[in-house]
This record gives sequence, C-alpha cells and structure tokens, in this order.
Amino acid sequence: MPGYVLGNFFIYAIINAFTPGPGNILALNTVTNYGYKKGRSLFFGIFAGYYVVQIICALFVYGVSAFMPNILGIMKYIGAAYILWLAIHIAVSKPESESTEKSASFFKGFLLQFVNVKIYLFGITALTGYITDYYTSFFDLILFELIVATIGTIATITWIGMGMMIQRMYQKHFRLINIILAASLLECIYSMLK
Repeated sequence: MPGYVLGNFFIYAIINAFTPGPGNILALNTVTNYGYKKGRSLFFGIFAGYYVVQIICALFVYGVSAFMPNILGIMKYIGAAYILWLAIHIAVSKPESESTEKSASFFKGFLLQFVNVKIYLFGITALTGYITDYYTSFFDLILFELIVATIGTIATITWIGMGMMIQRMYQKHFRLINIILAASLLECIYSMLK
C-alpha cells in the first residue's frame, strides 16, 4: 500500500472519529453533567460497542469481497459519496446543544453504537475506499477495523477529557474548523477515486 493512501486513510479516520457524532456528543454531555466516575460505565459501553461494530463491518466487507468482488468497486463510489456528504455536512453545520441523558449505563453506551449509522459507514468506507485495493484477507480487514475503532475510542476519550474546552472552542471557531475539516475530506475523496 502506498504511503499516500495510508496517510489518507488516517486523515479520513481521524477527521471522522473526532467530529461530533452520537458517541462523542453523549460522552461529552455525560461527563459535563455527571462527571467521570458516574459516567464511566457508559464510556466503557461506547468503547466496547465501537469495537464490536467495527468487527461486524470487517465481516461484512470480507464477505462481500469473497463472494461478490465486483461489488467493492461500486462500494468505493458509495463511500466517496458518503465522504462528500460528510464534508458538506461538516462545512455547513453549526454547534448544536446536547440533549440531557438521564442515566449513564454500560448498556446505553454499548447499544448506542449499534444504532450509530455514522460508525457503520465510517468502517465500511474506510475499508472499501482505502484498504481493499491492497488487502483483502480477513486478518488484514479486522486489523484495519481495530485501528479505526482505536482511533474512534481515542477521539471519544478526547471529548471526555477535554469536555467543556472542546465545546467552547468549537462554538467560538466552528466555521473555520468545519471548513478545514471539510476540505481535508475532499482531498480524501480525490485520492480514493484517482
């Protein structure tokens, strides 16, 4: 795999993981409302769910590549369309107020990831857009999805750890931050389709 492609895989993964999504917003909201100790079980649920969903994504992509290899070429364009949608959404989005979560449990955090469409699209797009042209073994796909899940977990930990600092900075400079992130995603699309 060329270093350029691997670099763009990491750019895509980092931007997607660190942008606001259901897991990051819930983690931020929980830590600001309940503190780390009371929210800890929810955070571990989010992390565990992330890894399980990414393994499901690897199984899906492996199954498609083994039994319908021509579909992966089509999925690359679907992934590019998703990244384009994400770039546009990021560029025009404004900060939203988080909803208040009444209880913080492992099960709520874990279950959230199974209905979090963002991380399914994230995992499948990362593999079909950057990895499957070079690696198609089940082990390699699992390895890259574990990397995706680890980056996602680090992003959520960052949202937890920085809590209000991120929220204040993002609300103050959201337009500039969003444009930079969107432009980076457009470059990722270019490298994916060239």
